[in-house]
Formats: sequence, structure tokens, C-alpha cells
Amino acid sequence: MNINLRHFVARYNRLQLLLLFFLFACFKQATSQAKVKAPDQIPIMTFGGIPYNETSITRYEELKASGVTYALSSFPNMQALQRTLKIAHKAGIKMIVNCPELKTDTKHTIKMLKNKPAIAGYFIQDEPNSRKFNSLAEQVKKIQSIDDTHFCYINLFPNYADTLQLGAKTYKGYVHKFITEVPVKHLSFDNYPVVGDSLRQKWYKNLEIFSKETQKAGKPFWGFALTVSHGPYPIPTVAMLKLEVFSDLAYGAQGIQYFYYWTHKDPVWNYHQGPITLGGKRSTVYDRMKEVNQQIKDLSWIFLGARVISVAHTGDTIPQGTRRLTVLPKPIKKLTTEGEGAVVSVLKNGKMSFLVIVNRDFRHMMKLTINCDSTVSKILKDGSMVPASVYSPAMEIDPGDVAIYGWND
Repeated sequence: MNINLRHFVARYNRLQLLLLFFLFACFKQATSQAKVKAPDQIPIMTFGGIPYNETSITRYEELKASGVTYALSSFPNMQALQRTLKIAHKAGIKMIVNCPELKTDTKHTIKMLKNKPAIAGYFIQDEPNSRKFNSLAEQVKKIQSIDDTHFCYINLFPNYADTLQLGAKTYKGYVHKFITEVPVKHLSFDNYPVVGDSLRQKWYKNLEIFSKETQKAGKPFWGFALTVSHGPYPIPTVAMLKLEVFSDLAYGAQGIQYFYYWTHKDPVWNYHQGPITLGGKRSTVYDRMKEVNQQIKDLSWIFLGARVISVAHTGDTIPQGTRRLTVLPKPIKKLTTEGEGAVVSVLKNGKMSFLVIVNRDFRHMMKLTINCDSTVSKILKDGSMVPASVYSPAMEIDPGDVAIYGWND
């Protein structure tokens, strides 16, 4: 080979390498993942935390490691509460607290607690009848006159409570009356939708009512997921937990709560297989909850502070009290599902909008077909974004799982 020919081949090889490098760079840019971190995260609370006689830094660090950030607990006295607050603060857990002195000596107790760094709020009552709303309002006003920084916690009934329990003719009337009369900073309700191997159809109606009423009031709400088996409720799977959590978030929930963390002994309900068992050991539910909590944390930048634009449902039949999906946001050209159907929510957070699609079936996979324009990104489970175009329009959503797409407005 003469010198000119060798020079041509070397130059040709260099051009090939430069072309390959250029193509690789373009492909990498097109498929690159941009991870977004939230300045804060969705609060994750356990209703019924660590029993006082099990209080230790090891136990509270274990709670923190599960992804829980808030714990609601009752204490035998103020001294026990103050001891626990120091340990909880060291572990990074915020506390919603209750002790006898909170009622018997409210003013002095609040003054002693309000500057404790582990305090998040004060427990007032669980599932009150509407006839108690007036007295609850007085309690809340009294506490907030001393400490207006931390919240007062009251959790409301689900919509499968009867009129005698509610003290109201309708569930919507019950919720509206509470919002109107009791000046709490955020609303909370519990509803455990997975019974046996089926889903309560009225659960989504509960979310519809709570989401709309709290939006009208300009207050956030926190929703629940069940982490302990009892009565007709099965041992929670990852799919069950995801379905409950992501449905809550799709409807605008600004906090997630679990019932229970530490399994309680109860001859009537037969609680078993909570995240921590009766014997104080971790169950498989601990790891399942931890897995889901990590996803909540990674996706908090989407949900925390988000405003609900619309929520609709797909499927041959849709749950009671909901509406069928008929209109898609402009960047989404097509969306169809096969199987049980999905929750389809449009959220707005800052300068971005998000399409949240939750598989309503906690037992079976759902086929999703979605066509987006070039401005849409797919949000991965770790919170990172990739162009939706790098994925096939035909997707499979795991049981109870969520698919999220986002775009700049």
C-alpha cells in the first residue's frame, strides 16, 4: 500500500469514528435520564407507632429505614412522651402525639411541647361523630391559640360508615360539616378498600368526595393504606399497597398514612402480619412497605404541592361516583387500557403537568396503549425522566402499579 492510500484509509477510519461518536452522542442525549429531586417529600405516617415499652434508638432508626417520616403514638404520661421525643428526633422521625395531660392540662402541656424539634402535631380524635364537631373545634382552637405552628390531627370515617356512626344523613354532608366547623390545617380519612380478593367499589367515590371538598376548602388531605391483616382484610402485597397509595396521590393526597406499623393484640380483629409482628420481628410487609415508600420519596417532586386538574376512569365498568375518561390533555394523542381499567389523573405542579395512570387491578397486569407528542417525558420509578418516544406505545402496567408522563406547559 502506497503512502497516499494509507493516508486515505486512516482518514476514512477517523471519519467513521467521528460519525459513530456523533451518532452515539445524539442517541445518548435522546435517551438520557434526568433525575429530579424534590426539595421535600410527601409525609409518610404510621398510625400506631412503636409501643412505649419498646422505645429505643434502634427501633426508631428501624422505623426511619422503612421510609416512614411521621409516627402517631399515645403515651402513658408526659414524662414518657418527652423521653421518646428525644429519641425520635435523633432518628429523624416527627411525632403526632397524645398523652393524658394534653386534655387535663392543655395549656401547660402545649407550652412544654411546642418547641420540641420532633413535634409535628397533636392527636385529637379518630373517627368522630358529627355531633362532636363543635367540641372538637373548641379543642383545636385552644391548642392553636398556644401553638399555631404544628397541626391538630383528626381522622374521619370512611364512606362505608353508617349514618348512626357519621351522625349525618350523607357522607358528603359529614365531610362538608367537618371542614366548615373544625379549623384543622389538613384533612384525613381512612378507607381500607381491599377486602378478601376484591376491591370496594365505593372507595373511589370516597376519594372523589374528599378530593373535591378539600379542594373547595383550599386544604390538603392525607389518605391511608392498610399494612396489617385483620378480619376480612388480607396480608398486604406490594400491588395492594401501590394501588392504595398511588390512587390516593392521583386524587391529590398530600400525605400517606399506614395502619398499623407494630402489630397489636386484639381478640376481635386478630391483627397479624403488620410490618412489625406481635413478637417484635419484621414481617415481609415491612420490606413491601419500604419498597413502596422509596417510590413515594422518589416521586414526591411530582405529587407534593400538585393541583388536581381532572380525574377519570377507564374500563368496561367504572367505580361508583366516578366519571369515564373522555378527554385527554393535548400532548396525549391516544390512551386505551385493557382489563379492569385505570385511574387517569391530570396534575399540575409548578410549570409541569403530569398524567398519572394507576392500574385498578391488584391481581392482574394491565395493557396500556399511549401515544404522546415529542414534548412528553416518561417518569421512571426512581423519579428520573426520559423521552416517552424511546418507549413502545404498547406498555404493560403491573398489578396496582402506576405509569406517569410529564410535560412542560
